[in-house]
Amino acid sequence: MDNKIMDEQKALKELKKRYSDAEELINNPDKMERFLQRLEDKLKRIPKVGNKLADIPVMVSLVRKYIKKEYTDLPIGTIVAIVAALIYFVSPIDIVPDGVPILGCVDDVAVISVCWKLVESDVNEYIKWREKNGMVCDF
Repeated sequence: MDNKIMDEQKALKELKKRYSDAEELINNPDKMERFLQRLEDKLKRIPKVGNKLADIPVMVSLVRKYIKKEYTDLPIGTIVAIVAALIYFVSPIDIVPDGVPILGCVDDVAVISVCWKLVESDVNEYIKWREKNGMVCDF
């Protein structure tokens, strides 16, 4: 039990070490965009569900650009669907609680997948816009 407390304390310490980096990212839209693109790349490498989870950073990026009024060429229904899916994804209490190993993310992936089917063409247009405007990193 003491090892668990120590592990949690170490994890909290490591988390807090990165707070200033997180704040810097949040306050720098270009760095945040590059970070999200690296995250997309990493999520794609996660076996099985990776491809579906890789859609999340693109969705976050689209919502961010929409909110900032930098990219508004899409229906409001697309934004509503994406934000609703992201709210579900973030919530630890849903159909299958996130604490349940493996199964805890299956329902999240299902919701993201359904959302993706609804908004795919709009998100693909956003990706093209992002590339056209030089917002893609070379990995």
